Amino acid sequence: MLWEALGSVLIGLAVASAGVRWLSGRLPASPLVYATGPVAALFGCLITRTVVGPGHALASLTGALVVAAALLSLLVRRPGRMRRSAAA
Repeated sequence: MLWEALGSVLIGLAVASAGVRWLSGRLPASPLVYATGPVAALFGCLITRTVVGPGHALASLTGALVVAAALLSLLVRRPGRMRRSAAA
């Protein structure tokens, strides 16, 4: 369990750093992205481990990767979209 958690955190950091590197103009501040990646991966690993049970480390890490990528994709903004102020 400890190695799965550590592996999922590393997967989350890898996904976050890849996102910051390739989509830096479309993502919010880097600290938010670097915090969301590992937390999302831990959450994905927990969900996958709960569903498939212990002893399936590769499946748990795959679930961590999928959930981390899915939650980080929710942070991506559309290109060229203008923000509206609350007063408008």
